Amino acid sequence: VQLQASGGGLVQAGGSLRLSCAVSGSIFRLSTMTWYRQAPGKQRELVARITRGDNTNYADSVKGRFTISRDNAKTTVFLQMNNLKPEDTAVYYCNLDLPAGPSSNLGYYYWGQGTLVTVSS
Repeated sequence: VQLQASGGGLVQAGGSLRLSCAVSGSIFRLSTMTWYRQAPGKQRELVARITRGDNTNYADSVKGRFTISRDNAKTTVFLQMNNLKPEDTAVYYCNLDLPAGPSSNLGYYYWGQGTLVTVSS
């Protein structure tokens, strides 16, 4: 299983970016997908999560500004980021989580390589 994140870049405050994370492998549709971010000198934090049933949750700091979605046919998860703020500057990572259980004999837990988002003030 490989995760390829893309879409980061430099944007001014108030602007928008759309991150993508393309996943190889058929387990995508069974998996919970999460975007995390890590700013310089800070711990990695959860940004947004979407389950196999399309249930979503968000960090309080991004609610109302970010939207996570998934396309099972394209095995890709997206993060639409609007009204970006300088404090959103970080490396963004996608994560795939499929615990062993009824859906899979094996557990899967993978990270993408990260994509840098820089928001200038």
